[in-house]
Amino acid sequence: MAFTTDPDGTHRYRATATWSGSTGAGYEGFSRAHRVSAPPAEATLELSNDPSLGGDASCLDPEQLVLAAASSCQLLSFLAIAARARIDVTGYRDDAEATMSHDEGPHRIAAIVLRPRITVAPGPSVPRVERLVGLAHQECYIANSLATPVTVEPVVTFM
Repeated sequence: MAFTTDPDGTHRYRATATWSGSTGAGYEGFSRAHRVSAPPAEATLELSNDPSLGGDASCLDPEQLVLAAASSCQLLSFLAIAARARIDVTGYRDDAEATMSHDEGPHRIAAIVLRPRITVAPGPSVPRVERLVGLAHQECYIANSLATPVTVEPVVTFM
């Protein structure tokens, strides 16, 4: 199980971030490469910083993980709602985007836009599927946890 449940039903998630190296050479001289794990999951993520902050562009960075978490949560919430409604979803692709604010501090992700392209077997109407997308957004744990506004702009097509 990826989380533990307290007697009151609260779920607790844990992750471990590790880094080693030296910051002795100053800001420009230290490696931003680090690892994150969250047992019992076996995957370990190799992460870095945004390249504009000295990171490695071939690695994911924390900002991308926030965006990916919002996108993944919306996808899973929608699929669960669609399955309960007996709507046959056959494809889902989200080309999500986050924008970073560089106004006076603190710097933050200012907005997240999810753009799922959802393919559905014939039967339900587009407005019904869009309504389920909205319900999924209301139930998305990640979107509900962020101070950043998350909007969803679905496009529904039929097989």
